Amino acid sequence: QVQLVESGGGWVQAGGSLTLSCAASGRTFSSYAVGWFRQAPGKEREFVAAINWSGGGVNYADSVKGRFTLSRDNGKNTVYLQMNSLKPEDAAVYYCAASYTGWSSDPTEYDYWGQGTQVTVSS
Repeated sequence: QVQLVESGGGWVQAGGSLTLSCAASGRTFSSYAVGWFRQAPGKEREFVAAINWSGGGVNYADSVKGRFTLSRDNGKNTVYLQMNSLKPEDAAVYYCAASYTGWSSDPTEYDYWGQGTQVTVSS
């Protein structure tokens, strides 16, 4: 069992930066890939980025490539999503999720989800 708690969301002006954290409980966290997804009002949940168990492999959605950086510290059971050059269209609730099978962009492949953290970007 893995429990995930996101933090770091908030309000930022366009062009600004935020760093989201996903803290996990459970001794086997290092065995899981972690993905970030986001959902804006009236829209479907969309993939943002995913990282494999070791941190050696990372996958980004085209919409965030070059602006977001995903990393993990297995010693701290935490995954970090550094978000730079934020745009109004990045505003959403951001969720982290853990997958035992791989670092996929498909949300159905994730086994555990956090409650989400709100990111608001003003123009």
